[in-house]
Amino acid sequence: MFRPCIDLHQGKVKQIVGGTLCDGAAPITNFETSRSAADFARLFKADGLRGGHVIMLGPGNEIAAHEALDAYPGGLQIGGGITPTNAPEWLATGASHVIVTSWVFREGRVDWQRLDELICVVPRTRLVLDLSCRKRSDGKYYVVTDRWQRFTETQVNSETLLLLGKYADEFLVHAVDVEGKQQGMDTELVTLLAADSPIPTTYAGGVRSIEDMRSFYRLTRGRLGFTIGSALDIYGGPLSYTEVVRAARDIDALSK
Repeated sequence: MFRPCIDLHQGKVKQIVGGTLCDGAAPITNFETSRSAADFARLFKADGLRGGHVIMLGPGNEIAAHEALDAYPGGLQIGGGITPTNAPEWLATGASHVIVTSWVFREGRVDWQRLDELICVVPRTRLVLDLSCRKRSDGKYYVVTDRWQRFTETQVNSETLLLLGKYADEFLVHAVDVEGKQQGMDTELVTLLAADSPIPTTYAGGVRSIEDMRSFYRLTRGRLGFTIGSALDIYGGPLSYTEVVRAARDIDALSK
């Protein structure tokens, strides 16, 4: 399943190279537009694309995020700075799910007390855990937090996926090392997620062509969803959004 995305930075819709958003330096930006987040939300609504995510990259994005949710109530998920304090408000104002990463990790580990606190105010059926990750020198993938700058000690493997899958409705996993580079997807990570994730999972990072979409389907046997960002022409890339929507419908039909 193709799921769209809207990335917000400083109140604007942008596409940023994964891992370059940090304090004290401007991120590498592939695309920026004056079109509102609501414009993109209306486009996704018109095409019947549900389960896309709006990610707030840092402060100053709340107004744009609310406008997107107002334009497509119940059709989009929201992430970026989500805590037990603000999660209920985002759900009440139109988000289908809240996406959480940093809140449930502290000092490099899963903070089970915080996770319990979160699920007291967010139903499991409306929670997405973001397990975006990078590969370390040992060749294994570890969850990264704090705008993808900090490695945790949590390895993305069958044990972690099974354990955290009990708390969430879905996973969202950005392959940070390839995110925004249009250099192809991380097939090793895709294969791992398809084999071991016990709940619906959306993969993000490097899908750049219709053939990549078909390869993704073959690798995952239709078990994962995917998103495409900077490669799409609506975000300044070479790949036709219209063709992606059409191809995704054809591919989805194969899995039914």
